[in-house]
Amino acid sequence: MSYFKSCESYFSPNRLAVILILLIPCWGCRDEKAHEKERPNIILIMADDMGFSDLGCFGSEISTPHLDQLAANGLVMSQFYNTSRCCPSRAALLTGVYQHEAGVGNMVGDMGHPSYQGFLNDQTVTVAEVLREAGYKTMMSGKWHVGNQKPHWPRERGFDRFFGLPQGGGVYFFPMREGRDVILDDEPVAVDTAKFYSTDAFNAYAVQFIKEHYEEARKGTNQPFFLFLAHVAPHYPLQALPEDIAGYRGKYMEGFKAVREKRFKKLKERQIIGNEFILTPEDDAVLVWDNLSAKEKNLYDLKMAVYAAQIERMDKGIGDLIAVLKEKGELDNTLIIFLSDNGGTHENPTAKEISGGEIGSPFSFTSYSRSWANVSNTPFRMYKHWVYEGGISTPFIAHYPEMIKGHRVDNQVGHIMDIMATCLDLAGTNYPDTYKGKQIKPLKGKSLVPIFRHKEREGYDALFWEHQGNRAVRQGKWKLVSKHGKDTWELYNMELDRTEIKNLSEIYPEKVKELSALYAQWAENTDVLPWDRVLKIARSNK
Repeated sequence: MSYFKSCESYFSPNRLAVILILLIPCWGCRDEKAHEKERPNIILIMADDMGFSDLGCFGSEISTPHLDQLAANGLVMSQFYNTSRCCPSRAALLTGVYQHEAGVGNMVGDMGHPSYQGFLNDQTVTVAEVLREAGYKTMMSGKWHVGNQKPHWPRERGFDRFFGLPQGGGVYFFPMREGRDVILDDEPVAVDTAKFYSTDAFNAYAVQFIKEHYEEARKGTNQPFFLFLAHVAPHYPLQALPEDIAGYRGKYMEGFKAVREKRFKKLKERQIIGNEFILTPEDDAVLVWDNLSAKEKNLYDLKMAVYAAQIERMDKGIGDLIAVLKEKGELDNTLIIFLSDNGGTHENPTAKEISGGEIGSPFSFTSYSRSWANVSNTPFRMYKHWVYEGGISTPFIAHYPEMIKGHRVDNQVGHIMDIMATCLDLAGTNYPDTYKGKQIKPLKGKSLVPIFRHKEREGYDALFWEHQGNRAVRQGKWKLVSKHGKDTWELYNMELDRTEIKNLSEIYPEKVKELSALYAQWAENTDVLPWDRVLKIARSNK
């Protein structure tokens, strides 16, 4: 007997009358299909090694019209934080807990301790795993980098589809770095090596996955989707398409300081940085433009031109993503979040496997230099790896017309851990206590939905950072920060001095004592070890 036949006797005329009367007060309540339709699609887009001021809408001269348009019609958060490094930021974003709790306190190498094992542990659950359980189609295109080997790849952590690089970035053209395979779902995939450019490929597969999703929807499913588009751009090596590079050649001949000052002025004009803030002095390692030879100036102009070209190409592909959402009539019901995994990098690597050739070509392997990274991180101090504002501040854009009504800059503090809580809030589902029979660590992030609704949210009592011995804690207006190798703390008032110029530690020693005690307690609770001890454990396990 069918379900409907078995219900015939129950739904007698009298019972139906009672049921209808009971339903009258709920006239207009959403049925299950309507609720399914109203749950937003969610797209997370992450850039790699991109500084705070590298988008047009954040003061840059780089052309990013599609991201600028999202910002012009959406939310910009001026105090949104990452963890200062690629793998830890991805771990915190995907799990909603501090990276050490997820097992990625450093990078992907196993350091011989559970907090530093180099892949997501089974005491955490990913946002893809939770959303898939809640009925979302889950897709990822791009750089994974939180588990190099199976069984720690995206499809084993909640993603229905995957295209990209499990092992990390540093790849644009072929020949690629050793050990980097392009993967479709779980297997290496053949690509046209003569035409392959990773930024285009990641964007193209993101678009393809969405189109395939809507083809499936035509067959009767009414399923929202979650897409994580994790770009390599603009991470080194400097490699870009010649036509994109040409558009920027000569634009950086005015030099590091001049470009930085122009960005700072625009940041203030757009109210992303308050008028009370002072531009930090140039790093001691930043070159003086006027002291460079004509040949050197041409070299640095080329480096920044390639870097800018990498960002513009990323933006162009994001435009294709937006276009397909418009075509499907889904842009208004899609939350798009854009952010970066850390600040601009001071690194200037070399690689034996790929060397030689003009900068920008497939056979070059270099970075844009500390001098340009100082520009990328305008107006802040320091870089990726450290936990000063230049290392941990990300440009943040959220576009969701169903909830975010027009352009707004919000100064509330957010953290990359908040992504999990936000997605679950919008999906109408709960963070689990257990998953696959394992007890899951409590969620640390907080939903951004109140901020999307233009409300004050309950903030963090305190936020903490640690990467390779670099430490920080922020509580309200106060930030305590220290470099690895230094026992002393620096104290800054973020309301008056977010660029961290005036160290107040000697003026407010009790505040230093209070915040350092909070940090010590957090480190103990989160199983964060002193970096020298981590290195010792790693050496002993070799």
